[in-house]
Amino acid sequence: MAVSPCLSVNDQKKHWWLSNRKVVDKYIKDARSLIATHEQSEIVSALNLLDAALAISPRFEVALELKARSLLYLRRFKDVADLLQDYIPSLKMSGDDSGSVSSDNSSQHLSRERIKLLPSNNSSSDLPGRDPSFKCFSISELKKKVMAGLWKNCEKEGQWRYLVLGQACCHLGLMEDAMVLLQTGKRLASDAFRRESVCRSDDSFSFPNSITTLDISGTTAPPSMPPRNPTFFSESENISQLLSHIKLLIRRRTAAIAALDAGLFSEAIRHFAKIVDGRRPAPQSFLAECYMQRAFAYKAAGRIAESISDCNKTLALDPTCIQALDTRASLLETIRCLPDCLHDLEHLKLLYNTILRDRKLPGPAWKRHYVRYREIPGKLCALTTKIQQLKQRVASGETGNVDYYALIGLRRGCSRSELDRAHLLLCLRHKPDKATNFIERCEFADECDLDSIKDRAKMSALLLYRLLQKGYSSVMSTIMDEEAAEKQRKKAAAALQAAQAAAIQVQQTQHSNPKPDHETSPVSSCNNNSKNTTTNSNTNVFQGVFCRDLTVVGNLLSQVGFNRPLTVKYEALSC
Repeated sequence: MAVSPCLSVNDQKKHWWLSNRKVVDKYIKDARSLIATHEQSEIVSALNLLDAALAISPRFEVALELKARSLLYLRRFKDVADLLQDYIPSLKMSGDDSGSVSSDNSSQHLSRERIKLLPSNNSSSDLPGRDPSFKCFSISELKKKVMAGLWKNCEKEGQWRYLVLGQACCHLGLMEDAMVLLQTGKRLASDAFRRESVCRSDDSFSFPNSITTLDISGTTAPPSMPPRNPTFFSESENISQLLSHIKLLIRRRTAAIAALDAGLFSEAIRHFAKIVDGRRPAPQSFLAECYMQRAFAYKAAGRIAESISDCNKTLALDPTCIQALDTRASLLETIRCLPDCLHDLEHLKLLYNTILRDRKLPGPAWKRHYVRYREIPGKLCALTTKIQQLKQRVASGETGNVDYYALIGLRRGCSRSELDRAHLLLCLRHKPDKATNFIERCEFADECDLDSIKDRAKMSALLLYRLLQKGYSSVMSTIMDEEAAEKQRKKAAAALQAAQAAAIQVQQTQHSNPKPDHETSPVSSCNNNSKNTTTNSNTNVFQGVFCRDLTVVGNLLSQVGFNRPLTVKYEALSC
């Protein structure tokens, strides 16, 4: 009996599907066995098998979960975010709000929904180089959108996505997204565990057989016996600790930004210092953002050297930070260090041209930016004009007129002790040997960038240190010149005062001599003149001598014609 062609085609399709499913199951089984070894090389091999399985079945849930947890175990957080970027709340919200935007302005999807901390009419909101209305995420809106998406397809999509993606977002510095995802995942896991525990009796109670971060091999125990390692509770404790750390960082950053918007710059610096100098490391991008905001606070407080140092740290952690380049260029222009300012502006111009060429902002789609793509052309035109103006100023010879007083933070006419104290503090704080100390308190998303970050930090710190040394030498030479001029002025004033005192003493001596008698003979007048001459000569001899014996002074006066007796009380001569 002949077989119809339709049946043969159906049999072939069925056989093809069954064979692919067997291949996928084999890949998953081999990947589980490799992951169970907990060795990085074996887990990398397991990732290759999982990629092959996902190439055959792209939406296979078990393969996706194993791959995401393996990437998280290998600390490849960027790959986890790229794999599950559709579930990042802020990116999803921006995509929903700007769905009608053209493809040329596709990077506008990076704009996020935020709220103002303080009114924008504050005086500190006009700081140059800073967004006048710095904002943060609306957590309530994030929760609403995430929960709305969860309840629609809670059964279709696994709950593991929110815990895994939340941990990855935390390590990538997306703190608001991480907090929402971890809270949602923890709540869903607790609800599932509660429902499972209610449906079971006390005798058949067991822990959930879910794949966790610590046990991703998929080996489960029988339902009647609890597993040896209750990984559910250990993962729950880890999530709780991570959530508390995230909330602490968000709370401190919010307080610092509120103080900065209110004009309390020292208070803002103190709050940011608690974050960047904390005992527990913080994510790389989050620290870069905090250093950038603290640079704004230092700039507003007039501490230019500290502000430049924080900009250097921000650029070491994130070389494509537009705000850091713009702020450092404006600071260098403030102290009239035009060559370095031109270097930063040229770098910023190159970055703008790269953005326009690629038609997107630098970095992945989930990276946070504080500038929109449509603003780049206008900024580029203004930047080109500014570069031309600075080049004209450099050509006119304004390169050597650096304001080192503003760099060091001293007033003009300061003393040498004030300069030494300020220079010592700046050297201890910005010494090139300490340029990489902040890296110890930073948690990197990719360890491969560590060497380049250290090189950038050392180079920028060395340039700042040399600038401070030049400033110290220049200000010290100015102070020495002022001290020499002051010394010469004091000498001239002392000489003039001595001459005036001598003239006054001569006048007093002339007034103390008796007037000559007109009726006396010329001989007597000659005698009087001779006596006066003798008196003046003797007075000059004994002028300036400190005589402690009044009797000797009286005898000397009697010898030159002053025969008037002096009443001397010998009781007062005892010393």
